[in-house]
Amino acid sequence: HERLAGVVIERLPYSYLIERYDRAETLFYLDPPYYGNETDYGAGIFARDDFARLALQLGTIKGSFILSLNDRPEVRQTFAAFQIEAVEVGYSIGLTGRGKVSEVIISNRPLKPS
Repeated sequence: HERLAGVVIERLPYSYLIERYDRAETLFYLDPPYYGNETDYGAGIFARDDFARLALQLGTIKGSFILSLNDRPEVRQTFAAFQIEAVEVGYSIGLTGRGKVSEVIISNRPLKPS
C-alpha cells in the first residue's frame, strides 16, 4: 500500500487525463485497445483516429509515457516520432490456447539503459 500511496487511478477520456496530470515528474502508462480492435473497450470509447490524436498529444507533454500496442506497420508509422521497441509477450485472451504475440513498447524516453 505504501508503494501505491501516490498513484492516481481515474476513469477519464485519455486526452483530459493527460492534460490534467501532465507535469515533468508524471509517468503515464497507456494501454489503448490494439490497432484494429478499437471497439474492444466498448463502442464509441476509442476510435481508429484516436491513435493519431494520441500521438500528437504525447508529442507535446512535459512528462514521460510508456504505451503498449500491437506491432503493426500503422502503429509504427503513427508513433514514429518516439522510441519503439518490439517485444514478444505471452497472451491468452482471445487466442486458442496460449501463445506469444508481438507488441511494441513506445516511449518518449530511452527504453534501454545506456
